[in-house]
Amino acid sequence: MSTPSDADVTAAVDRVLPEVRADLERLVRVPSVAFPGFDHEQVRRSAELVAELCRSAGVPDVQILSVEGGQPAVVGRIPAPPGAPTVLLYAHHDVQPVGDESGWHTAAFEPTQQGERLYGRGAADDKAGVTAHLAAIRAFDGRPPVGVTLFIEGEEECGSPTLERFLHEYAALLTADVLVLADSGNWDVGTPALTTSLRGLADCYVEVRTLEHAVHSGMYGGVVPDALTTLCRVLATLHDEQGNVAVPGLHEAGPTGVEMPEKRLREESSVLDGVQLVGTGSITERNWNKPAVTVIGIDCPSVQNASNTLVASARAKVSLRLAPGQDPEAAMTALLEHLRTHVEWGASVTVTRGELGAPYQIDATGPVFDAARDAFRTAWDGAAPVDMGIGGSIPFVAEFADAFPSAAILVTGVEDPDARAHGANESLHLGEWRRACVAEALLLAKLAPASER
Repeated sequence: MSTPSDADVTAAVDRVLPEVRADLERLVRVPSVAFPGFDHEQVRRSAELVAELCRSAGVPDVQILSVEGGQPAVVGRIPAPPGAPTVLLYAHHDVQPVGDESGWHTAAFEPTQQGERLYGRGAADDKAGVTAHLAAIRAFDGRPPVGVTLFIEGEEECGSPTLERFLHEYAALLTADVLVLADSGNWDVGTPALTTSLRGLADCYVEVRTLEHAVHSGMYGGVVPDALTTLCRVLATLHDEQGNVAVPGLHEAGPTGVEMPEKRLREESSVLDGVQLVGTGSITERNWNKPAVTVIGIDCPSVQNASNTLVASARAKVSLRLAPGQDPEAAMTALLEHLRTHVEWGASVTVTRGELGAPYQIDATGPVFDAARDAFRTAWDGAAPVDMGIGGSIPFVAEFADAFPSAAILVTGVEDPDARAHGANESLHLGEWRRACVAEALLLAKLAPASER
């Protein structure tokens, strides 16, 4: 049977979309947070629901799998027709914690439509990605013109700690010619994108101690240094006066070739009027291709609980984003050395390694990428797709590349600049979700052997 036309595929997606929308809402209602301290039975429940939805979409071989110490993932397989490639469709069913519930204007785990957006934790990141895969399979009544392997991970939000072992242990099930990793976003509502570069990550903890115990600030202040001031001074050395990262030896990947207006950046980031942007270079260069360092937490007395004392010790968590091309181990070494050597006044300092994640740069050329861009143009009514980077880190992309070096990697997604993934009021633009579902189904059709098209 020949592969259907673009119009036929689009109509088929529109036909199944109400059912897939119901699937998405069922998934959002499951609080599948895989972080330590949360109810991991809900992660198991989410995996079981994903497996059920895969079977109902026509996937004949569905398993819930994990490795020791890991959360459950779902793997479903549709064999390739003779001569056709196999496409692995990745997403994840775990979600971020809700955070401060007072910041939400709807119940986090009750999907709620307001205008064109569906609100709820995981509605965009990444249960929309899961359902985009289901929509593509349903559009072909479970018989796509290529082989399909679904891989729906259950611990991406907490850093995919067992993914490398999972890919090794189940390599025979997951091997594919094309990988579609649906956990990114698009350039804007109405403009699709392929994500072609991602920053890496190196974080650490720095603790400064100046006293054996807290002492009266009036009796000893002005002579004895307190740990919090000492910590603030070392953290201030992480940037120069323009806001560039001042840690020696870090890589910069150079210009991007894509521009973003400052007005758009300010609107998307919600930066306050009058606050200056930091760093030098274009906005996209700073956001995608240069390192960035952030102090993301400090352990010290709160203002409410503060007393007139010199603080004996203080600790901070420092997060460093790495430009594409940066060796993560070298970056971690540079960060730790910088913190150790910039502590003043002879204070005791302890620096502890945290997580590492490799950056990745994709060479998005060749027939698979041409097919993807063609699918995007059709799904987005002729809009030209953008090759974009993201400032965040998706370390599993590099792990997939290492595990399957001959496969073409497409990093796609359903998020838009207002999706607010990880934050309060996460939402999915339903029009963009539909286009993403159409694009993926079109891609499967376009990857079929020429004789079938």
